[in-house]
Amino acid sequence: MVRRFRGEDTFKVDAKGRISIPASFRRVLEASDPNWTDGLNPELVIVYGDHRRKYLECYTIEAINEVDEQIEALPRGSMERKMLQRLFHGQSFPTSVDETGRLVLPAKLRKKIDLDDKAFFIAAGDTFQIWKPETYEEEELSKTEAWLDELPDDFDPLVYLDGPRGG
Repeated sequence: MVRRFRGEDTFKVDAKGRISIPASFRRVLEASDPNWTDGLNPELVIVYGDHRRKYLECYTIEAINEVDEQIEALPRGSMERKMLQRLFHGQSFPTSVDETGRLVLPAKLRKKIDLDDKAFFIAAGDTFQIWKPETYEEEELSKTEAWLDELPDDFDPLVYLDGPRGG
């Protein structure tokens, strides 16, 4: 059974870059790490990506393995494979949750998203994102609100779920 991340939360970041992870997120990381057992720290991969990405995307081991398999299925030497390898292999940081349920974000990653005293976590299915709270509000929350404002007041976004199945 595939577990999904759910919810959002804001946590403090200390001077060493340590930040607590929501407890429910830790349970998903544990369940999605094939090497995890009681007493071990679950692993994950943080993809920080290119200059346009203003957040950190945290992948479970199962999710990043799936991405790796899809990249490996592309023709060797193709531009698509080279670029995806760069974005997902090169511009990523493998890490684990520590014994106290925290991540230690290196200065390079904190600087990339201008993270200082607080971090905003939001679930994204089999990944979760870490944002500077103000950036999330400016970039993503405003996009969602604008999209919803264009729809009728009685519109239910769940109708979009019928589309992929041929509705």
